[in-house]
Amino acid sequence: MSILPQKYFVEKIGGDLVDVAVMVEPGASPHTYEPKPKQMVALAKTTIYFAIGVPFETTWLAKIAATNPNMLVVHTEADIKKIPMRGHHHQGTELEQDHHGIRDPHVWLSPPLVMIQAGNILQALLKVDPAHGPVYEKNYNSFMKELVVLDGEIRAAFEGKGKDVEFMVFHPAWGYFAQAYGLEQVPIEFEGKQPKPAELHYLIQYAKERGIKVIFAQPQFSWQIAQTIAKSIDGQIVFVDPLAADWDTNLRRVASRFKSALK
Repeated sequence: MSILPQKYFVEKIGGDLVDVAVMVEPGASPHTYEPKPKQMVALAKTTIYFAIGVPFETTWLAKIAATNPNMLVVHTEADIKKIPMRGHHHQGTELEQDHHGIRDPHVWLSPPLVMIQAGNILQALLKVDPAHGPVYEKNYNSFMKELVVLDGEIRAAFEGKGKDVEFMVFHPAWGYFAQAYGLEQVPIEFEGKQPKPAELHYLIQYAKERGIKVIFAQPQFSWQIAQTIAKSIDGQIVFVDPLAADWDTNLRRVASRFKSALK
């Protein structure tokens, strides 16, 4: 599979019956990752490859599939309506949202969308190992209940948030999370491009006008620009990791940090 959060999902449903390996290793970015030769070799013994639509798959998924014609390639993001990636840019006196038809791949950061992914994972496991179907279905049902609880907890956390729904992030990874819980992310970087000086100035002014005091960065990206903005607004950088292995605990932690930043 491609990223660490998928490991969490697959092990929730597969339990002890699955042996999971992840391509994008901790600390690496799925935007620029290149599989290591030993990973490509290991694919020859793989039964299922769970894809999720992250950027490195554009280049590598066909090559991954070609290593093992008997391997089932499953798009866990199938049936999810993806939203456009949006970046803020300075145009006149407005901070407008811009997108170029690129769809946001970060579907694993929204519990409601993970429910869809879980269904796709279940169907794949049932296809390759029908003998253990009852086990997979029992685990799937348990996982769905956990997702409903998690979704309810996060939804409740943002009830009564008022009009202050914006949080500023370096990389726009949290669009689906924001969509699910009535928030809005204000991204600094877009499509791997850092803001130009005029855009940087406007982002600083925008943050000051909105009372934004926290800039959210992630470990997989350079955070120099985020640090520049944080200093300029007398704010702070807070790290949130969209690729954390402890997916449920991480989402609770991130929700708490976003909520604190909205105050």
